[in-house]
Amino acid sequence: MRFSLLDTINSPADLRRLDRKQLPQLATQLRDFLIESVAQTGGHLSSNLGTVELTIALHAVYNTPEDRLVWDVGHQCYPHKILTGRRAGMNRLRMRGGLAGFPKRCESPYDTFGVGHSSTSISAALGMALAAKLKGENRKTVAVIGDGAMSAGMAFEAMNNAGVADADMLVILNDNEMSISPPVGALNNILTRLMSGKTYNAAREAGRHMLGFAPPLLELARRAEEHVKGMIAPGTLFEEFGFHYYGPIDGHDLDALIPTLENLKKLKGPKFLHVITKKGQGYKLAESDPILYHGVGKFAPGEGIQSGKGGGKLTYTQVFGDWLCDQAQADPRLVGITPAMREGSGLVRFAEQFPERYFDVGIAEQHAVTFAAGLACEGLKPVVAIYSTFLQRGYDQLVHDVALQNLPVIFAVDRGGLVGADGPTHHGTFDLSFATCIPNLVVMAPSDEAECRRMLSTAFAHDGPSLVRYPRGGGTGTIPSTQLDTLPLGRGEIRRRGQGVALLAFGSLVPAALAAGDELDATVANMRFVKPLDVDLIVELAGNHSLLVSIEENAVIGGAGSEIARVLEERGLDVPLLRLGLPDRFIDHGEQGQLLAELGLDRDGIVRAVRDRTDLQQP
Repeated sequence: MRFSLLDTINSPADLRRLDRKQLPQLATQLRDFLIESVAQTGGHLSSNLGTVELTIALHAVYNTPEDRLVWDVGHQCYPHKILTGRRAGMNRLRMRGGLAGFPKRCESPYDTFGVGHSSTSISAALGMALAAKLKGENRKTVAVIGDGAMSAGMAFEAMNNAGVADADMLVILNDNEMSISPPVGALNNILTRLMSGKTYNAAREAGRHMLGFAPPLLELARRAEEHVKGMIAPGTLFEEFGFHYYGPIDGHDLDALIPTLENLKKLKGPKFLHVITKKGQGYKLAESDPILYHGVGKFAPGEGIQSGKGGGKLTYTQVFGDWLCDQAQADPRLVGITPAMREGSGLVRFAEQFPERYFDVGIAEQHAVTFAAGLACEGLKPVVAIYSTFLQRGYDQLVHDVALQNLPVIFAVDRGGLVGADGPTHHGTFDLSFATCIPNLVVMAPSDEAECRRMLSTAFAHDGPSLVRYPRGGGTGTIPSTQLDTLPLGRGEIRRRGQGVALLAFGSLVPAALAAGDELDATVANMRFVKPLDVDLIVELAGNHSLLVSIEENAVIGGAGSEIARVLEERGLDVPLLRLGLPDRFIDHGEQGQLLAELGLDRDGIVRAVRDRTDLQQP
């Protein structure tokens, strides 16, 4: 049987009972199972293939879940899920009611911390390590963080705190892209195993004890140790944070990983292990193009991902990418900024055509926003391409560094609304709520691809901060103009004239509102702007309709509907308002259309909600 050994592993305890010599076979079967499984469901692939041996080694050495294992981001957690009793559930990965694509505390006791965003693992692990110390519990804590996630300031804030707190924890840097890393081989593995062993550390502690009576000699010895280690390993930075650095070590060599982890498990205090891995390891197609195989749909493992035939609907991301290049050609002031999301945010062509005006700042959303503010201060027109859920991380900077100074920064906010299989950590469900309350900020939501392009041009022409929020995936099939036309600021449009009920729809839900309007014979307004609202249009509709209905793919609390209610109240307009939007809870993962239907935000749901309300209004 292909997975004969893997099929015997229902928990890490089963893994720990295996003979050490069986673990390479387990790694092979686990990797094959991953490829076969993800090919059937879609999901993250190359990152998970890169952590197979590391995951096996961690569960072999540490007594999980008693020992705490914290994954950063979590898109490399599939081997962990498979080895912790969830192998059978992988056939419904990221589907409605199935396994989540990221660690989730309510899903398994082995998922010690829920993640989905980057650079949180060290902070969370530090909290767990110090909690164990305060409670007198003898357990270990390990954080696994990628080299990309280490670029975020939060990771270094945690490192700074952990070193001072002298926490008993291990941070593993899973390094799969750093070009400054030295070659990995037998020498590095031997050095790391020696440096993590008893002899080296006993000598270091004894030397500190003896030289402690002569502080100048102790300082000299400390500096000498740092310089010697700096010549053989890039760990001086982490030592300065108070961590003992070990590595780099081959992350695919179980004979090196396991003894090293066993040695480190016996040591107290903050420790930092540098592990070198390869994205897509063991699957040649993913190894050659790890970016393409980072997040995949369904595919045939023997054939790999096949390029599309073309002719389908443009995605909003593609509309943005095309507009960005056209606008940059027309105006040399434009610069593009992304926090490590070049492919996802549609900046690949822009980066190729305008490399001197393209800035990938790494996983550093706060920096991205303030960096854009600095560029704007000097007369440039920065466009920040960012996912809705990631903009949340730069909220303070959006308020204080951009809006307060009324700087002309354009935020192209992708993945507004429900994103589907990635679930609650990636749904963009709060942006209309948190953006609309900020003074000076113009907020727009397009109803189709053509309108998206015009809104981006409107934002660029505006002399102040602006935000264009669009959904994941394709639109209605509307072909955008090749021009850089703008829209009148703060003006909506009536798309359908009806009687009795007026549907005031925002952005992605305008098509569903139009379909519902046909069924209800209702007026349908494409509001276009969440801020500034088209007050005149609201007043007009309130004057000749018996019910207004706001419709948005955003949290109903504090969203666009709340702003319409404020306008009605301020104008003394006593017309009923039904607010439809996302409920006051986190929405689980599932297919986008399925989720919208369940939440009553498709055509049938809107019709049902309006009829229920009008029935209540009948005398």
